[in-house]
Amino acid sequence: MSENPSRTVFFISDGTGITAETLGHSLLAQFPKSGLRQVRIPFVDDLDKALDAARLIREARAIDGVRPIVFSTLVNPHPESGLRDADALFVDLFEQFIVPLEAELGQRSTHTVGRFHGIAESQDYKARIEAINFAMSHDDGVSSDGELADADVILIGVSRSGKTPTSLYLAMQFGVKAANYPLIPEDFERNKLPGELHRHRGKLFGLTISPERLAQIRQERRPNSRYAAIDNCRFEIEAAQKLMRRENIQWLDSTTKSIEEISATILQAVRLNRPAY
Repeated sequence: MSENPSRTVFFISDGTGITAETLGHSLLAQFPKSGLRQVRIPFVDDLDKALDAARLIREARAIDGVRPIVFSTLVNPHPESGLRDADALFVDLFEQFIVPLEAELGQRSTHTVGRFHGIAESQDYKARIEAINFAMSHDDGVSSDGELADADVILIGVSRSGKTPTSLYLAMQFGVKAANYPLIPEDFERNKLPGELHRHRGKLFGLTISPERLAQIRQERRPNSRYAAIDNCRFEIEAAQKLMRRENIQWLDSTTKSIEEISATILQAVRLNRPAY
């Protein structure tokens, strides 16, 4: 057996499994050489589904030759009981936090299945959906001056520098209305921002990227084009950074940053104190 054998990790939940997976990933990131195969099993909300999950855990144990790891956010003890006869390391994420919180707050948890009780009817959920629609409708400079006034933040930068995925992440995770506006050769020739952006300077945040990474991304989109040429990428990035420095706009190099890091920096920079959903 190798020093770091392949091992299966299960994320099991009576909801979507996203919470279990997110928390599990945060813990597993501390063990980068562990050779893990990951399986999400959502909506385990009755005993039969729990028994099916237990069968998959046992099969993984037989194939891998080592115990699987199971991250669980099951809140109903009845389905959870169906998992316990499987040979695995169980990490009950809710139990780790719910029990001390119950003791501290002096009340019992509702043990409600799902990420948030009544989330589909909540104002936060509606705000998030509205922000997602806003990001999709105001992508790549498709915004009037009046619409930009409704934005919480406006991302600027050259094409393919990460503006669109960051806008969507801000919307989905924080309910932030993010528009994005590409800087184009005409802006560099004038060495000034488009007029509509001047009126919303306080909402602007810039993204940049290394020329090599930008050329790689653009090559996948438009192979062997002037758009993807390394010398053109260098020119655009240098011109964009010069413009942002001249206009005193905060900006971040996205080359080695995760979308979570980029978004956290933007929220702090534009002073948007929004909770993650």
